[in-house]
Amino acid sequence: MRSRSGPAAVLAAGVAVALALAPTAGARNRFDTRVLAHVGSPGYPALSLVAPDRTIYVGTFTNAAGTDTGPSKVFAYSPKGKLLRTYVIKGQKPGAAHGVQVAAIDRRGVLYLLDQNPPRVLRLNPRTGAQSTYGTFRDVQPCAPGMEPADCSDTVMDNPPEPDYAAWGTDGAMYVTDYTQGLVWRVPPRGGTAHVWFTDPRLDGSLFGPAGIVLMPDHRTLMLDTSAGGFTSPDSTTGELYTLPILPNARPGVLTKLWESGPTEGPDGFALARSGNVYMALVGPNTNQLVVISPTGTELARFPTDKSGNNGSSVPFDEPSSVQFDGRRMIVTNDAFFSGDASHFVVFDVWAGEPGAPVFVPGKKAPGYRLTVTPRTATAGIDRTFHFHAAHGGSAVSGAVVKFAGRSIRTGSHGDAALTLDFDHAGRKVAKLLIGKGGRVLARAYVQVAPGQDPD
Repeated sequence: MRSRSGPAAVLAAGVAVALALAPTAGARNRFDTRVLAHVGSPGYPALSLVAPDRTIYVGTFTNAAGTDTGPSKVFAYSPKGKLLRTYVIKGQKPGAAHGVQVAAIDRRGVLYLLDQNPPRVLRLNPRTGAQSTYGTFRDVQPCAPGMEPADCSDTVMDNPPEPDYAAWGTDGAMYVTDYTQGLVWRVPPRGGTAHVWFTDPRLDGSLFGPAGIVLMPDHRTLMLDTSAGGFTSPDSTTGELYTLPILPNARPGVLTKLWESGPTEGPDGFALARSGNVYMALVGPNTNQLVVISPTGTELARFPTDKSGNNGSSVPFDEPSSVQFDGRRMIVTNDAFFSGDASHFVVFDVWAGEPGAPVFVPGKKAPGYRLTVTPRTATAGIDRTFHFHAAHGGSAVSGAVVKFAGRSIRTGSHGDAALTLDFDHAGRKVAKLLIGKGGRVLARAYVQVAPGQDPD
């Protein structure tokens, strides 16, 4: 292989790299925040779910006064924030405070809601509107000496159940945090009665226990956070981020702390980026921030940098309670739990600048990395410019490394890169896609080089 040499070649290569890396006119700055949609009555949106077709589902939650005794609702929005459909929840307990979290989706597109009264998993078919109970929870008493952990919660107070967030396991079980009972439930595959899977004094935050939960990309470890520490913690007002393995026998492994919040910051819903970074909402009173945490537990950034909630949009953060990825942007719900300001019941579009990690769904084939190249043929001895595109699922991969013919180049903001070169010899040439120069090969693309004509 010979690289083109001389000033013209350097200029051409420089232009190709600049075009690949240059931001477009509509490029957004990190944490650029826009109001995507206003959430109607009864309001208090707490958790959003982004479906594979990018429809955004948002459930309404309870209010601080406990006076929301009407039926909960689920709103469906387009990626641009247009209201597509409203679902009214059926079968809730009359006279009780009501709220639902749109916590999971299956491979057929059916939604799984966590209801408060009665405490249950409700299945909602967004196409037909059909609803049915999938799983049930119960009030368990605090653990006493000699009691089986499956029958109790390792807490000081005896609180009613409050299912909060959910994550699928690889065997089809659903793992659900209980915000007030300080435990993680396991709903068996195909549904039914939930059983206490894990409880620990470190999850006992009185009324502010475990909240967000996700299955990590290794598909063997759960990540969960608590909004406040346990009574036995050095500081019971701080929340924590933990990892908790699922052992081969389906039992819980060792709970390990990754990060700790400041006092009364109230970690809540979070999402993982493909990089492993954690984007978390802090819902504590007068906190009103998003925090970014590295895979090793180092705090990387906060937005806004103070606790004013001023995010640059027309609506401030007012207890932002959850984060979900939609490509390179985040969908953040504004709960406004204590203020009750109906003008703050919104869903935000917040720019992360990096793509989210795929959310595991049982039976659904995980998206893979793909590298494409054009042209796919060349002739030895003749210069060609090869254009590469890196993608993961339907999203472009920026900052990846493409190795081809002894050269390396990084993809730009739209997953594109270009190299101009020629080859001395014919044959099948391979291009490789890596994340980081020393990373493993994630995808390959091929170019067939034909023999050149011998000079006379």
